[in-house]
Amino acid sequence: MVWLSRIAAAGFILALPLLLITTNVRFLAGEVRLYERGFRAYDSDTRTGLPFPELDRAAREVIDYFENDATTLRITVDDGGDEVALYNARETEHMKDVKWLMRVVFRVNEISLAYVLSYVAAVFLWAGAGSLRRLAVYALAGIGVGLVGVGFVLGAAALYGFDATWTRFHTIVFNNDFWRLNPATDRLIQMFPEPFWQSETYLVAAMTVVEVLVIVVAAVACIMLSKDDAGPSADEPRPERARARRIRAAD
Repeated sequence: MVWLSRIAAAGFILALPLLLITTNVRFLAGEVRLYERGFRAYDSDTRTGLPFPELDRAAREVIDYFENDATTLRITVDDGGDEVALYNARETEHMKDVKWLMRVVFRVNEISLAYVLSYVAAVFLWAGAGSLRRLAVYALAGIGVGLVGVGFVLGAAALYGFDATWTRFHTIVFNNDFWRLNPATDRLIQMFPEPFWQSETYLVAAMTVVEVLVIVVAAVACIMLSKDDAGPSADEPRPERARARRIRAAD
């Protein structure tokens, strides 16, 4: 059973950073205020020729699209009194790919959450309180794995530039070129220019780092307290036994 325990621990170490990152991505993907802030920060009204209320409504429909069962994203907006489609065929095809990617992120988030909670519950319910220190060690190991992943992304962005890193990400994840949009004509990229995604990427990284610090402090405190509460080991003589031995030796 030792090998099963090790496999379970390895799963926890991998699931913990996945849980943190996917939770942050999922939160930001569903936070309409971040979309609205981005529209105003990057002058999306001027780029698209649409007022902010229409862009804000479109953002809510995009969020709904990630969660619903619709295959194609169909949004109409009021463009000078005329109801027109917000996105063209190429943009809606790309959004199908984006929806698929978001669904993957959501499922990974749900699976990693279920695994982490199940593993922690198993430690407390079946392994006993003595394994709490080991759980803290595994948490630190998971944090280390997560930091390597986040550091790799930030390092690539710093070394090659965010533009090149972002392009490489698209070529790896998507098997078509629908993501290559024209800023002069395509409203999707006018609403969500590359600087928007750069700021969101760094925000995910910052949120993850904050969560990492909280877990590290909690894990280290758990390890230190468990050392203080450990008491004498089974091999160490009890005080009564040691006293009796000293008396017999004196006699």
